[in-house]
Amino acid sequence: MTQPSFVPITEADQVRPALRLQVPRPWVAARPAELRFPVSPGGKGRGTPGPDQGYALRLARRFADRVRLGPEESEEDVIVGAALLASRRSALFGRAPTVHDVETALSLWGFLDDHPPAELLAVRRRAFSSAARDYHVQRALVDRVPEAVIRLPASDVSGRRDDWATLVGAD
Repeated sequence: MTQPSFVPITEADQVRPALRLQVPRPWVAARPAELRFPVSPGGKGRGTPGPDQGYALRLARRFADRVRLGPEESEEDVIVGAALLASRRSALFGRAPTVHDVETALSLWGFLDDHPPAELLAVRRRAFSSAARDYHVQRALVDRVPEAVIRLPASDVSGRRDDWATLVGAD
């Protein structure tokens, strides 16, 4: 704080001149891992960042009473897997997850069907096994479904139930 000129102060107590900083140089992305383009790189194992993705887990838990589990399937694994797929779907559209994203994810794997095909049961049992606890299983599950299928509306997914192998990227 400056002192008025009429107040007597010692020379040591007077305000010293401020340190003059140089004008900053322009910034350039020159570090080794720096992204040099505005779009984040995609691909298997990289994920799809989006807003409020944790909300998908809360939405997926609302479907717990409607999910039809097969033998040796865990409700926790299915709920987490559906939330992950719903998060990816919503992020591809650039928005937060909705109940329709979760419904699409569950319909895609036949968890809302009373009698899904036996082959689909075997594939989804392997795909969702330990999805609630294993990061690598989660990444494999989300990367398994093609982007074009993830973008389909829930009505189109349930309407193409006979073509489940193409929808879920079967082995």
